[in-house]
Amino acid sequence: MTHNFLHGNRPKLGDIAVAFALLSRLSLPFKPDYTRGAEAAWAYPLVGAAIGAIGMGLGGAALGLGLPLSVAGIIALAALILSTGAMHEDGLSDVADGFWGGWSVEDRLTIMKDSHVGVYGVIALTLSLLLRASLIITVLPQAPLALIAIAALSRAPMVVLMRFLPNPRAAGLSRSVGTPSNVTTGGAAILACLITLGLIEPLSGLLVIGVAALAAFGLGLLAKAKIGGQTGDVLGASQQITEIVALATLASVL
Repeated sequence: MTHNFLHGNRPKLGDIAVAFALLSRLSLPFKPDYTRGAEAAWAYPLVGAAIGAIGMGLGGAALGLGLPLSVAGIIALAALILSTGAMHEDGLSDVADGFWGGWSVEDRLTIMKDSHVGVYGVIALTLSLLLRASLIITVLPQAPLALIAIAALSRAPMVVLMRFLPNPRAAGLSRSVGTPSNVTTGGAAILACLITLGLIEPLSGLLVIGVAALAAFGLGLLAKAKIGGQTGDVLGASQQITEIVALATLASVL
């Protein structure tokens, strides 16, 4: 049993393709092995880093072409959103509608599953877009590599929440992916921290990591209180929230 447990948790190169298929609209030239499910979650920060690199590259290119900084920041943000098909923004919107639009766990889960966007969702999306655009405009010219670091870091809380919070639904993307092991969860956290500290000045990087971890912990407590655990929407919201607080923290010390 011990041998099988360790074997099942061993990272595989194919996990990267699974992670890209689940978290982005970017494709890799080999077929994902979806049977790996949650054990591929260690690679989530790599997907974030690739998405952040696209945002940084296009935003930097816009600056190089002489476009205003505000336009470059919006282009970088658009690249981040389009690279994921806006799946995390959708999660944030659904969480805002469900958590504050329902009076019971059942009501909240039903609202979160509804494809229509309510007023809470619109407000959450609007604030998210405004905050991220403003913060990217601040960070991009001073610490462009930080966009890669923070995009990677913001994918790690998804894995932690998957591991430590139950899923209150009988079906759905998060349920189908499964629960990552401690090895996988630790691998995702370590990888995200290494990328962050490698691309952001160490003291600032540690501060960014700490604040992002606190934000993710707070969302986890809220999700547990509101719906009894995590869903795919909660995971998406965790990415959005930690990205915002990480960008804000870095912008405050630049």
